[in-house]
Amino acid sequence: MNDAVSTLFSLPTRVYWEDTDAGGVVYHARYVAFFERARSEWMRSLGHGQQAMIDGLGLVFAVRDMQLDFRWPARLDDALEVTVALARVRRASVEFAQEVRRDGERLASARVRVAAIDAASFRPRALPDALYEQFKSLELNAEQHR
Repeated sequence: MNDAVSTLFSLPTRVYWEDTDAGGVVYHARYVAFFERARSEWMRSLGHGQQAMIDGLGLVFAVRDMQLDFRWPARLDDALEVTVALARVRRASVEFAQEVRRDGERLASARVRVAAIDAASFRPRALPDALYEQFKSLELNAEQHR
């Protein structure tokens, strides 16, 4: 992932004891939680909280694929920024480019592809037209995220 990726959303967070291993370093699986929280808050900022998506659109997202790259450790009490950028939007899936940064330095990055799933049947489905168009308008130029 390119350091110049334009972000649509940034969630500030702090590293707590529960996020770390015995050495005070963030446990690798916690990054997945940081990324998930940032995507959820980004959706909420657009007016699409998870319960609202279920109730209003009958839609949920399920992680289909995730690629992680760990560069530097985050440590106890670090102030972090977890970013979200929309890398690619398809009719039934969305790909995000995400980063965890400390003081502007990239510590970890992820490419996360989520599938649109019918909330009742848990079968794949297309994004509703209005949501698809909203996401397409926010999608990064392909050159920005390669």
